[in-house]
Amino acid sequence: MLKNQNKVLSQDDLSTVISFDTLSTAAMKKKLNEKLALLQNNTDEEAKAYYYYFAGLKYKWAKNRDSTKLMFEKINVPHGDDAIYFLKNISLLNQRMNDGVAVKAQIMDSIHQLTEKAEKENSKLTYRCYDLLAKAYYQNHDDKTSFQYVEKYYASHPFKNHPIIEQRYYDISFLLASRMSDYNKMLVSNAKARKLALAINDSLALARTYDNEAQIYDRQLDYSKALKYSKIHINYLIKTNNINDVAYYNLAISFSKDNKGDSAIYYFKKAIILNKKLAPEKPKYFYYKGLMDAYELQGNYKMALVASEKANAIELQTIKEIESVKIAEIKEKYEAEKKDKNILSLQNQNDLSKKIIAQQNITMLLSSLIFLGVIFFLYFSYSQRQLKQRNKLLNSENKRLNMEQKLLQVQLNPHFIFNSIANLQSLAASGNTKDTVRYLTAFSVLLRNILEQSRKDFIGLDEEVATLENYIKLQQMRYKHMFDYKINIASDLYLPGILIPPMLIQPFVENAIEHGFRNIDYTGLMTVDFRVENQQLIILVDDNGKGIEVKTPNDQKKQSLAGIILKERLDVVFNSQGQEAKYEQMDKKQDGSHGYTVRIVIPEIKD
Repeated sequence: MLKNQNKVLSQDDLSTVISFDTLSTAAMKKKLNEKLALLQNNTDEEAKAYYYYFAGLKYKWAKNRDSTKLMFEKINVPHGDDAIYFLKNISLLNQRMNDGVAVKAQIMDSIHQLTEKAEKENSKLTYRCYDLLAKAYYQNHDDKTSFQYVEKYYASHPFKNHPIIEQRYYDISFLLASRMSDYNKMLVSNAKARKLALAINDSLALARTYDNEAQIYDRQLDYSKALKYSKIHINYLIKTNNINDVAYYNLAISFSKDNKGDSAIYYFKKAIILNKKLAPEKPKYFYYKGLMDAYELQGNYKMALVASEKANAIELQTIKEIESVKIAEIKEKYEAEKKDKNILSLQNQNDLSKKIIAQQNITMLLSSLIFLGVIFFLYFSYSQRQLKQRNKLLNSENKRLNMEQKLLQVQLNPHFIFNSIANLQSLAASGNTKDTVRYLTAFSVLLRNILEQSRKDFIGLDEEVATLENYIKLQQMRYKHMFDYKINIASDLYLPGILIPPMLIQPFVENAIEHGFRNIDYTGLMTVDFRVENQQLIILVDDNGKGIEVKTPNDQKKQSLAGIILKERLDVVFNSQGQEAKYEQMDKKQDGSHGYTVRIVIPEIKD
């Protein structure tokens, strides 16, 4: 009798969990407290599992992440209870996603596996798996896929016709329409969301529509009205203790676009502080970019540069995380396709074996010559299919390696472009208009060449040398009389006939100028030598600067970034193909002299 009562109780708990989506915040909290009081002293295994789930929800609303995770982890799934299994795993995956940052490939894979299991078992909580996938793809900037799962979430929700569920659906639709720059959909979605918010008397949902309204006016370039509605939204969040860092960021953007620099800086800083408190391990680079724009609006270029450097460092890490997720997904699809092809090949072989057996029974009555002819034909056909399959796999592997090479070049170019823009800002800040214009003209030519070269896997050595020399001259414009340079090319080296990956040498030249020649009391000298020995192209970058002198972790990161990316590029382009490529670095202090030497060795590739 007691067992049946507990079963009814667990079914009621699951209904309560699903119905939470249809309750107001106040009603939800009241229902939650009632459930906790009812389950607190219940020793039944299922009752205890739901108690920990409801306790985790309470901590989550209180924004206590550690206690939330602890409660969800305490949930013990009773044998055969799929509802509690899905509740626990959905809740933990949602915690691991860290709202607003890139979702790692391992977590994405776990969400997909959980969704497939929920679909297969026709779980009542499948709609929540779709919701998780929509959030994950949104955070990874795949808005099209995110919207597909939003549609699945809404279509499979048990209470999809409830006004609160509809209101949330239009809220999310507005968010995705904004990301995809679909202005008409933004207007329609916000209008429907506001109408439903008024109908259900949900003041928090209504406040969100004011934030949406601010974004619409921002698209219309009416910044004063955008600021007005942003203030309405933020005031409500502060009043109801629902403030978040994104809301501060949106308000700061509105102030910035309305040319109110002081207020913009104040709210950008509040957004950064709250982000550090809620998710210290995942800073948001666009907060610092907004702060940089606000400082520029004030004319405070020194602080703008500090904010810009911080934004760039975080953005590089974010791009790397997102790209690593995409690479992992591509690899996973490749492995799945490979597995499917192997299964199909085995099925074909099995069918073929059956046919061979049937043919052998018939051909036993025929002459041995016909029998041997059939066997030879089958063997030849099988060999051809295997050869074609092997070629397909090799082509797929080559495409994967080319993709990795492109991704590494994409990592390098933003770093170079950012430093060049920082140089331009320094010249502009000095007030030297003539040098600034000369620098900008030369930089635009150099940037166009680099963008054209970044589409290629290899360029001629003459192009690389020309681009390198243009870059050094730009730096000499910035640091007048600070250093001289020489580019030495062996007499037997025909530059247009040698191929080299683009932007291979520039990062080390940049390090020599930025870190080796800065703050020295003599004229620096940098030499770049090119020669060929034993069918290997040898490149030496040598300077007489101050060598390695790392003062801060940030300097160390800048120093090592070029080496890390070069090593990865050499591995992808050469070492993975069985060719030898390497680079070495040496601080000349150990020989009693000044400076630093980088030696790069790659195979000689002729055009």
